[in-house]
Amino acid sequence: MTQTTEAAAVQQPPKPTRARVHRAWFVAAVTFVTIIGAAAFRSVPGLLIEPLHAEFDWSRGTIGAAVSVNLALYGLTAPFAAALMDRFGIRRVVAVALTVIAAGSLLTVWMTEAWQLMLCWGLLVGLGSGSMALAFAATVTNRWFTARRGLVSGILTAASASGQLIFLPLLSWIIDRHDWRPAAVTVALAALAVVPFVWLLLHDHPADVGQKPYGAAEFVPKPPPVPGAARRAVTVLLSAVRTGPFWLLAGTFAICGASTNGLIQTHFIPAAHDHRMPVQAAASLLAVIGVFDVVGTIASGWFTDRFEPRRLLAVYYALRGVSLMFLPLLLGPAVHPPMIFFILFYGLDWVATVPPTLALCREQYGEDSAIVFGWVLASHQVGAALVAFLGGVARDAFGSYDVVWYASGALCAAAALMALVIRRRPVLAPAV
Repeated sequence: MTQTTEAAAVQQPPKPTRARVHRAWFVAAVTFVTIIGAAAFRSVPGLLIEPLHAEFDWSRGTIGAAVSVNLALYGLTAPFAAALMDRFGIRRVVAVALTVIAAGSLLTVWMTEAWQLMLCWGLLVGLGSGSMALAFAATVTNRWFTARRGLVSGILTAASASGQLIFLPLLSWIIDRHDWRPAAVTVALAALAVVPFVWLLLHDHPADVGQKPYGAAEFVPKPPPVPGAARRAVTVLLSAVRTGPFWLLAGTFAICGASTNGLIQTHFIPAAHDHRMPVQAAASLLAVIGVFDVVGTIASGWFTDRFEPRRLLAVYYALRGVSLMFLPLLLGPAVHPPMIFFILFYGLDWVATVPPTLALCREQYGEDSAIVFGWVLASHQVGAALVAFLGGVARDAFGSYDVVWYASGALCAAAALMALVIRRRPVLAPAV
C-alpha cells in the first residue's frame, strides 16, 4: 500500500455504529464533571478574606490583590490553553492544569507571608485554573458538536455554578468548624479526584472514536497537531484586535467579570458580614445563586439557539445592572424576602452572558473562535481582577461596599449599550 493510499484510508470514516446516544454527550458529561471538580477553587476567595485578615492581619486590599492575580491569570492563560489543546490535546492539558491547581491550593496551608499567598493562590492556582477556563468548554463544544452548540455551551458553563453550589456550603462549614486550612486541602483533593476521569474518558476528537461530531452531515478527520501554540494564540489576537466586534465583546465581557467574579463572588460574603449576617448564611445565599445560575445558563443556551444573541446580551446586562443598584438596600443581619428575590434574580443572570458571547465569537471568527473567546475571557478576568482588588481597597477606604455596587450597576448599563452595536454580519479578521 502506498503512502497516498494509507493517508486516504486514515481519512475515511469507519463503519457507522448503532449507539443510541452519541459519544459527544458522554464527552460533554465528563467535561461537566471535570469543571465541577475544578470549581472548588472558585468558591474559596470570598470565604478566605475574613479568616486571613483575622489570622495574619493582612488588609482586605492585600488579600484582594492576591485574588486579582488569580483572576487575571485565569483569563490571560485561557487563549494559550486553547492553543495548547490544539497542539497537545485536551486530555493532557486539563490533567496538568488540575494538578497545578491542587499543588497551589495545598501549599497555602504552610504560608506565613502575603507574598506566599500571591505565589500559591495567585500564580499557581491562577495558571492552572486558566487552563480549566471556559476556553475548555468552548473547545469541547466546537470539536464535538455541530448542532445544539448553544445548549451545550450553556450546560458546560453551568458546571462551574454547580461546583459552587456543591462546595460553598461545604467549605464555609469547614472554615467555621475547623479553620481555613482544611478547606484549602479539600480544594486540592477535589481537583485531584477528577484527574482519572479526564485521563481515561475525555477523548480529544470525534475521529478518535470513529464518529462524526454531533449533528454533522459528514465525518470530520482529526486535524494534525498545531505547532507553535503560543505563537498562534498571539497571531489570532493580533488579527482579532483589528476588528471592532472584538473590542465590543471584550469590553462587555470585562464588565461581566467585574460584576460577577470580581464583585459578588469575591466581596458578597464579607459585605454581608459587615451587615452582621452570619458567614454561613451569606455563603448559602451565594450557593443559591449557583443553583439558579445553572437554570439561567442552560436556558440562555437554549435562547441563543433561537434568538439574536446581541439582544440577549443587552437584556442580561441591563437586568444585572438594575439588580446591583438595589443590593445596598437589601443587605442586613437577616435573610428577608427581598434579598431572596435578588439572589434568585441575580443567579439566573450570573453567567447567562456566556452562550451568546460564544455564539458571537463563532459568528465573527469561525475556526479561530475558541482562541478568540479565550482572549475575550481574558478581558472578563481582567475586569474581575480589577474589581476584586479595588473592591477591597474601597472597603478599607470607605468602610462600606456601597460605592462598588453602584459603580458596577452603571458599568452594566454601558455593557448593554455596547452589546447592541456589535455588527450583525460576520467579520473576517485580516491576515497578519
